[in-house]
Amino acid sequence: MATADFCRLNVLLSSNTPPHHPHTGNFNFSPFPRSRSHPLNKFCISSLSKHNVSSRPRRPSFCVFCQTTDMQSKNISDLEFAATAGQDRLLKRKMVTVLSIDGGGVRGIIPATILAFVESKLQEIDGLESRIVDYFDVIAGTSTGGLVTSMLTAPNENKRPIYAAKDIVNFYIEHCPKIFPQKKGLLGLITSLFRRVVRPKYDGKYLKSLVQKILGEITLDQTLTNIVIPAFDIKLLQPTIFSTTEAKVDALKNARLSDICLSTSAAPTYLPAHYFETEDARKTIRRFNLVDGGVAANNPTQLAISHISREILLKTDYHHINPLDGNSLLVLSLGTGAAKPKPNQEYSAAAVNKWGLLRWIYNKGDTPIIDAFTQASSDVVDIHTSTLFQALHAENNYLRIQDDTLMDDEASLDVATMKNLRKLEQIGKELLKKPLSMVNLETGKFEELQGMGTNEEALTRFAKLLSDERKWRQTKVSAV
Repeated sequence: MATADFCRLNVLLSSNTPPHHPHTGNFNFSPFPRSRSHPLNKFCISSLSKHNVSSRPRRPSFCVFCQTTDMQSKNISDLEFAATAGQDRLLKRKMVTVLSIDGGGVRGIIPATILAFVESKLQEIDGLESRIVDYFDVIAGTSTGGLVTSMLTAPNENKRPIYAAKDIVNFYIEHCPKIFPQKKGLLGLITSLFRRVVRPKYDGKYLKSLVQKILGEITLDQTLTNIVIPAFDIKLLQPTIFSTTEAKVDALKNARLSDICLSTSAAPTYLPAHYFETEDARKTIRRFNLVDGGVAANNPTQLAISHISREILLKTDYHHINPLDGNSLLVLSLGTGAAKPKPNQEYSAAAVNKWGLLRWIYNKGDTPIIDAFTQASSDVVDIHTSTLFQALHAENNYLRIQDDTLMDDEASLDVATMKNLRKLEQIGKELLKKPLSMVNLETGKFEELQGMGTNEEALTRFAKLLSDERKWRQTKVSAV
C-alpha cells in the first residue's frame, strides 16, 4: 500500500466512517479478490478491530449505482435523500465530477461510442442542448483521449463545444484512414517496415493540418471546463502536464490546444515528436519537445484526481472539498480496449529471451515494448484508483468502463481500414451491453460484478447523478 493511501486509511480508521458497504457485505479496502483471507483484507480487519471502528456510530452509506442507502429500501436519488434526511453531506458542498479518457490511437472510437451514449442520456433528462462539458468539472485525456477531450471542450463562436459527443465517432471514421494511411501489398509492407526502422511510421502531416484547422488559435485557458492533458518532454525526460487551471495563471503553460493535441498523440515510432514555443508578456520563451502522453500516463485518471488535490492544497479551487472524502468525487474512466491474450501467445519468457532490440520494437506488425508499457500504465492506474476509492469507502463513486477482449487488428493503434474502424464502433456498442466489471488484481482480468447490471445501466444511473448535481448547483446559484 502506498504511503499516501496508508495515511488516508489511518485517518479513516480513526473516524466514524462505516467499515463496510451494506450492499457488498465485505470490507471495501480491496476487491481483489473480495475475501477475508486476502492479505490486504486481513490487514484492514486487524486495523478495524484495533481501532474499534465497528462499535462506533455509522453514517448512512449511499450507493451510487443502486441509488439507495442502508437505511432505505426504495430507489431514490441522492438529492432526494438529502432533502428528506437532511444529513447527506452533498448539501454541504458539491461533488467534483471527473471524466478520464485513455490513449489508444484508432481505438478512441470505443470511448467515443460510450460518450455518445452518456450524452444522449443527459439529453433525455435535460434537453437536446446538453453536452458532456456541461457536467464535468475536470476532463482528462491522453493521446487520442486528449484529442477527444479537446473536441468536447473547445469553444465555438457561441461558446459551446465545437463537437457533440455523437459526432466524434464519425470524425474518427472519416479522418483516421488519412492519418494512418495503410500500405498495401508486399512492396507496401517492406516500405512500411523499412521506414519504421529509420523514422516514424507516419509523417503526421495530415493530422497536423487537421488539428490546426479545427482548433485554430484556441488556447488552453479558453476551454469550457477544466481539462488535463499529459505529454512527455523528451529533452528534459519528464512529464509535462497541461491544465486549464494552470494556463490561466501561467502564460508559459497556456499553449494552443492544437499544439497540445499534436504533442499528446505523438506516439513514438508512429508519429513524429512535436516542438513548439510559448511566450509571456515579459518576452520569456519556453520551449517544448514533446512526445505521446502515454509515455507518462496512458490512463490519466490519477492525474485528474491529483490535479484536484493540488487545487485543494493551494486553496484555489475545490477548496470546500475534503480530500479524504471519497464521496466528494464522482469519476468516470473510459478505456480504449486491451488485447485478449491469444491461446498460443508467444510472449512467454522463453520466447522474449531471444528477442533483441528490433523484435521488441517490431514483431509481426505489433510493437511489444510500447504495448506493454501503455497497458501496464493503464492497469496500474485503474488498480490504484479502485483500491483508493475502496479505502475511502466510496468504491461506487468510481466507474471504469473497459474491454479487455480485443483481438488482432482490433487491438492495434493504427489499423485504420474501414472494416476495422466499423468493428471498433461495434465493440463500443456491445460493451454497453456487457455486465459491469472490475479488474481483479490477482489475474489482471475484468470480472463481472454480480447484481450490478450492465455498463449501459450503470452509465444511465451515472448520467442521472450528473444531472442531479448540475441542477443542485443551478439551484444554489439562483438562490444567491
